[in-house]
Amino acid sequence: MDMGEIIYNTVVLIGTAAFAVSGAMSAVSRKLDMFGVVFVGAVTALGGGVVRDVLLGSLPPVMFRNYSYLITAVFFSLAVFFSAYFFKEKYSASAAAIDKINNVFDAAGLGPFTVMGVDAAIASGFGSNCFFCIFLGMTTGIGGGIFRDMLTASTPSVLKKHVYAVASIAGACLYYFLYVFSFSSALSLIFSSLLVFLIRILATHYKWNFPTA
Repeated sequence: MDMGEIIYNTVVLIGTAAFAVSGAMSAVSRKLDMFGVVFVGAVTALGGGVVRDVLLGSLPPVMFRNYSYLITAVFFSLAVFFSAYFFKEKYSASAAAIDKINNVFDAAGLGPFTVMGVDAAIASGFGSNCFFCIFLGMTTGIGGGIFRDMLTASTPSVLKKHVYAVASIAGACLYYFLYVFSFSSALSLIFSSLLVFLIRILATHYKWNFPTA
């Protein structure tokens, strides 16, 4: 395994952990039981990838072939559950701070998963199809978050705040065009993920939102 693959796998596992934490924290806030917290955490971390694989016709999806993603998601979901379970008073008293932390983890997961989607489209032979690559990147990035919000009875964040999908599209575009110009894949992954993260954090801090009807 070369350095590029090591960086790629590391960033993807970080994204998986981040999305799992985000999903589990949302589930805890909805007072779900341990199974519910783990299930929502795992779906948040892996749901976008399942949609990606189905669209590519790659069956069964990667989560059923490479258990490292599922194990990572379950581990971090359980970590959130037990943190909330054993430190209930502190956890409840820190609701505002937890919401901010949740947003950071969500932003951290969005970038790597967006890149994974674009990379999967390219690897499957669709590198010449710009729209499909970027669409698949966005779908992979936001899919888990949409499932999380639906399972916790919330309007999906992508539809209402903090330019969520636009951040994913921006990262997907950057990664795709860096690929077109034969830029280093490892650096492309890092730069694209950072772009998504920065847009999400800045959008949250400055309350950037699209106008509503």
